[in-house]
Amino acid sequence: MKDKYIQVAADSQLLKAIYERVDEELIVDKEVFMWHIIFKFLVYFSLTALLYLALYKITSPFGFMGCFVCYGFVSLLFAFNFSHDFSHNTIFKSKRLNHICFVAIYTVVGAHAEAWKLRHVNSHHYAPNVVDYDSDLKISKLIRVVPNSKYYWFHRFQHLYAPLAYTTYSLFWIFVKDFVILFSKDDYAGKKTFKYYCSFVVQKMSYITLLLVLPMCFSAQSWQIVLLGFLLMHLTQSLFLLFTFFMTHHVEATQYPVTNKDGYINTSWLMNQIKSSNDMHPFSRTANFILGGFNNHIAHHLFPHYHHAFYPEISQILYRILQEHGIKPNATSYWGGIQSHLRLLKKMGTVA
Repeated sequence: MKDKYIQVAADSQLLKAIYERVDEELIVDKEVFMWHIIFKFLVYFSLTALLYLALYKITSPFGFMGCFVCYGFVSLLFAFNFSHDFSHNTIFKSKRLNHICFVAIYTVVGAHAEAWKLRHVNSHHYAPNVVDYDSDLKISKLIRVVPNSKYYWFHRFQHLYAPLAYTTYSLFWIFVKDFVILFSKDDYAGKKTFKYYCSFVVQKMSYITLLLVLPMCFSAQSWQIVLLGFLLMHLTQSLFLLFTFFMTHHVEATQYPVTNKDGYINTSWLMNQIKSSNDMHPFSRTANFILGGFNNHIAHHLFPHYHHAFYPEISQILYRILQEHGIKPNATSYWGGIQSHLRLLKKMGTVA
């Protein structure tokens, strides 16, 4: 798909220089890296498992619901820190092993792993924020972020209702969106095999069993409390998920390249990856440990073949090169990114 971008000689030279500088300056200690992965896995797996098991021990309904909310948050961070890297084959040498682990952890959060992976790798990474190329732009009509997209009267209020709407997204994704993708023609998935359909059924049934059936059968709570805890988990989990996702590409400074009648994108591949992405605390190891590299989004789009543990160092090298060439990367704090996203929604709530 890179041949759908215009060719800018200076940008091609810059991309080559970026890759060369990172290869020269980045120190990769494989042993340290592996111990880092083991430690991080133990942290997130242990927290996820302990919170899940606590659901069967807690007798207080309010304590149970609070535990459910905490479980949802931690399990999402578990997926942030491992599923995404597994999908890009950056942990194990074996693609098959990476894929098995990716599916297993993605099942914990309920979304269909294969559908997301195919759309993410085959669409979003090639042309972020480009209409008709980036599948992530197929957002609900309730939210308008793309310039010159269709305007509805209610977009005037989207900066006000968006946080409430965002609380419903994970439920929509798991129980509606994935099914729509499964039973409709998907330009990003190719042919859906019998294995694809079986994987979908197993993942959905596993999620429903783990999060609803087993707690209803074996916890000390009534089915109504279990269902309420499940819903509260999704409301909070989804709000964090959507704000984090949207801040990586939809803040005031991010750009939305357009295409001509022949489908060619009006910028170079490099500039699209840089200008359509937004970083949050890109040099912070703490932010990297929590958000699994989503905060280093420019580095991720340029170096998806590197594990996110290397992104703080890559970002430092990358920012130096870009500043040497007079290019300012988009970067905010986490809270600043939320504010900027809401300001973008307010701006896009006016008629173009």
